[in-house]
Amino acid sequence: MTQDSLSLTSPKQRQGSRFEQLALEYLQLQGLTLIAQNWLAARVGELDLVMLDSGDSWDTLVFVEVRQRKQGNFGDAFTSVTLSKQRKIIKAASHFLRQHPKFATCECRFDVVAFCDEQSPPDWLAGAFLASAWS
Repeated sequence: MTQDSLSLTSPKQRQGSRFEQLALEYLQLQGLTLIAQNWLAARVGELDLVMLDSGDSWDTLVFVEVRQRKQGNFGDAFTSVTLSKQRKIIKAASHFLRQHPKFATCECRFDVVAFCDEQSPPDWLAGAFLASAWS
């Protein structure tokens, strides 16, 4: 465990940090490049991971929400990304793009990486939701 994760105060924060790190490592193995982790816009929200998916023709900026939920606990991790949560992620992504204009020409995608536990491989849902539905 890193010094940063030890400074997190609650067990839930430490658990979230562990799963974000697992998701980051998994996505890097899939060829994505980290741009930002735990990017925070005051009074708007946080983005768990911002990554770049470099393709042959164009680059895609990927905003990743990391979720962990044991199966059977009020639905799975994917369904915990509610419409309200999607709107918050989209709003934070919009702020990120305004602050980082070098990514303005990139396609954008919203993904969810979900975990049941630390031993199981993650489920990665690329294009989990669309920003155009909420703009």
